[in-house]
Formats: sequence, C-alpha cells, structure tokens
Amino acid sequence: MASDDVVTEGFRAYLKQVRAHRAELRDAVRRVEDTLASPIARGTAWRTRVAVALANLSRDFEDHIHLTERPGGLYDSARSAQPRLAATAESLVAEHAGLRAAIEACLSDFTEGADDADLERLRESGTHLIGQLVRHRQRGGDLVYEAYAVDIGGEG
Repeated sequence: MASDDVVTEGFRAYLKQVRAHRAELRDAVRRVEDTLASPIARGTAWRTRVAVALANLSRDFEDHIHLTERPGGLYDSARSAQPRLAATAESLVAEHAGLRAAIEACLSDFTEGADDADLERLRESGTHLIGQLVRHRQRGGDLVYEAYAVDIGGEG
C-alpha cells in the first residue's frame, strides 16, 4: 500500500510532530548515555548529572507515550491501516509500562543512594536501560515504515 493511500494531510502533520519528538527523545537518550560514559570517579557529582539526564529522559518518555498511544495516534492508526501490524503495535504499547518503570527505578537508584560504592552497578543498569530504549525506538520506526512506507528518522 502506497503511503499516499494511507497518510492524510492531517496525519502527515502528526507524523512531522512524531518525527520531531523522536529526535528529542533520541537526544535525551544520548544525553543519558554520554553522562553515563563520563568519569565515574567524580562520584556524587557524576550521580547527580546522570540523575538530571534521567529526569529529562523520563519527561520525554512520558511525552512519547502520550503521542504514540493517544486515540488516532501512531499505534492506533497503524493498527487501522495495517491490521497485520496490530500485534506489533500492542507489543510496543506493552513495552511502555516496563520502560517507564525501568526509567523510574534507574532514576530512583541514582537519587536515593547515599554512598558511591555502587557506582559501577548504577552505570551498568543505566547502560542496560539505554539499550532497551534504543531497541524500542528501532521497533517503533520499523512499525511506522511497515504501516506507511514513511521513514520517521533514524539519522543521528
């Protein structure tokens, strides 16, 4: 099915919004990754910088959930346009709860720990979270492409 057959002008505007937000979310993930990669020897200052980046990521991820799950949104529209993609869309929606919880748990670990003895463990859990988010983003981009033959952006 050609993208012009499925994508209305209003939905094109929505996809433009999704593309812009996708770039913001990618940047938030990258800021967490870059902060995690900074010298761990900075101890509490490092923890604080990571926590700030994670708090920003948490807000951007909440925006992502609202943007993609709303009625008539990305996943709803993909299910309607290509019913064969319904399971994929549902899987992405289901991942949101787990990713939201993982972001909040990671943020809590960085903000509530009193000592710096666990910095390596914190870095590892943050790095694992980044991998989960990157894979979710890839699957979302694949879904949009399969539903509409539209690339919403994977460029860096």
